[in-house]
Amino acid sequence: MLINHDTRYALDVVVDLLNTTPDADAPDLLTDLASLRVYVARHNISGVGELTEADVAAVRQVRDRLGEIFAAPDVRTAAELVNSLVAQAGTTPQLTDHDGHDWHVHYFAPGASVADHLAADGGMALGFLVVAGERERLRRCAAPDCRRAFIDLSRNRSRRYCDSRTCGNRLHVAAYRARQRDAAQG
Repeated sequence: MLINHDTRYALDVVVDLLNTTPDADAPDLLTDLASLRVYVARHNISGVGELTEADVAAVRQVRDRLGEIFAAPDVRTAAELVNSLVAQAGTTPQLTDHDGHDWHVHYFAPGASVADHLAADGGMALGFLVVAGERERLRRCAAPDCRRAFIDLSRNRSRRYCDSRTCGNRLHVAAYRARQRDAAQG
């Protein structure tokens, strides 16, 4: 699957935002203005202006809606969720070449809030996957103690873990040790 740089970047931003969500073992990583500022700086999100506590709440809502797209039971539901998300963000596609980057498309209106920025760009990136018939690439880690989001961009769509060096390796080692234990007992 060919994904242009801008779409790939937006997908990475979506995944990182989803992975700020609390789960059984991890706390919420987007709880205050300081954590939002860190997130915005980490992804070099431009043109969002001065951030406020209201932005924190709005970005958390966008995070929840993006999570709904990942969890959608079928393509039609995913498409409806994407359409709703980008429409509410006031999507206004425009060509831009800011900050030394080549020409690319922003889907958010000039002066948009950080939440609308994330909803528009992230929603459109997810929409491109839906249109390409690649929604099944939106995944959650298969490790039983991890539910981190990721996008499987492997050629054969075989990726199962958010990180093969941590979750995947940990499960493979556990399976190997179980086989060794069974062989020693049997």
